[in-house]
Amino acid sequence: MSDRYTYRVTWSAEDQEHVGLCAEFPSLSWLADSPEQALAGVRKLVRDVLADMAATGEQAPTPFADRSYSGRFVVRVPPEVH
Repeated sequence: MSDRYTYRVTWSAEDQEHVGLCAEFPSLSWLADSPEQALAGVRKLVRDVLADMAATGEQAPTPFADRSYSGRFVVRVPPEVH
């Protein structure tokens, strides 16, 4: 299931390393020397977290790819704008 999540690798000027991120788990990241290592690291980290969540009965976040949206965009405006 961890392969259905949204991953991204970016450069961290502060750390001088590549950072692997997972959009559905914004608190997780993985630093590595290469983009490939950063991606592999964050994917393994997500797998480990998912296993821990399953063991404790926690609900894992739904991957963005599996979510459905209404397509509606609702904005409240003052009556004078109507």
